[in-house]
Amino acid sequence: MKEISVNELKKLMDSGADFQLIDVREPNEVAQANIGGLHIPMGNMADNIDKVEKGKQVVVYCRSGRRSGTVVEFLERKGFDNAYNMAGGILAWKAEFDPTMDVN
Repeated sequence: MKEISVNELKKLMDSGADFQLIDVREPNEVAQANIGGLHIPMGNMADNIDKVEKGKQVVVYCRSGRRSGTVVEFLERKGFDNAYNMAGGILAWKAEFDPTMDVN
């Protein structure tokens, strides 16, 4: 499984790179804190796989990186070779960039 650090993701965002960001957390988690991206809860990914871009880098995140890692592995099994797990999830983002986020 390929991973990307929060620092690498921030560089992608700041550079205006063309990539897809997907949040696989539950709606209540997204309401607490998020960094954007398409919201597809992990349990709904199989039904929404057509929304995942094949022609650009896809970065998947969750709270800690565990669920998003599972989703990246699922995508790889479905033929996606462009999916990356955001290591550490939103908790790592909070620690590195935004300690005011309401996530624990």
